[in-house]
Amino acid sequence: MDDEKAPAGIDPTIPSVARMYDYYLGGKDNFASDREAAENFIKVLPGIREMARSNRAFLSRAVSEIAGRGVRQFLDIGSGLPTQENVHQVAHRIIPDARVVYVDNDPIVMAHGRALLEDNPHTTVVQADMREPKALLDHPDIQTKIDFNQPVAVLLLAMLHFVPDDGDATAIVAAIREKLAPGSYLILSHAYAGDVSEEKHARGQEVYRTTATGSLTSRGPGHLAAYADGLEVLAPGIVPVQAWRPEFDGDAEYDLGKPNILGVVARVP
Repeated sequence: MDDEKAPAGIDPTIPSVARMYDYYLGGKDNFASDREAAENFIKVLPGIREMARSNRAFLSRAVSEIAGRGVRQFLDIGSGLPTQENVHQVAHRIIPDARVVYVDNDPIVMAHGRALLEDNPHTTVVQADMREPKALLDHPDIQTKIDFNQPVAVLLLAMLHFVPDDGDATAIVAAIREKLAPGSYLILSHAYAGDVSEEKHARGQEVYRTTATGSLTSRGPGHLAAYADGLEVLAPGIVPVQAWRPEFDGDAEYDLGKPNILGVVARVP
């Protein structure tokens, strides 16, 4: 996008993590500041484009698995800009009338999402912030579409690493889990720095400090295990997203010493 086409209230000179992610995925819904910040991060972590694509493929496989188990409601928190294989596209191949609610706090995500989905009666886009989970879950548009007395799959993909405080991240997950009926699912993915050097880690943090979100925090398998404590974690457990039930055996190879995005899918018993 050209900077002069920025909607009212959007400062195109401040990078957005949603638009940077769109750039990693090869999208065009981003400004010069987003592209510059993303390229600076690519210099730090050259594999970020592949990680973003793997995270997207993880979404597709996880949603397919859960829809195949009969879950008819999906709440995608921090959905980002529409791209290929959105949650509703995956779920509706299996359950054509599955209800899908997308949540984001980026006005550009709202505009694109609503334009794309305005004729889809089973899908809604809601503006809310995961950092205020109670307000998000009580949002009237979410309450209208999602029946929390029935199983629902909640997605928090590549989102919690934008919450710098461990306690705050834990509280967000706890608030969501508290709403979930038995048979619901939690789908999480999170940035993991592995054994990356302190110098590289600092450079990556510096890039994300320029964004509206302001931070990027690495957390490892122990944190994801805590988020899923007491739930039934689906095999293969907590693994890099490309290794979660890969379509091809070669995709399962990984090294936890290297930076990656970790994923987990867990069921509420």
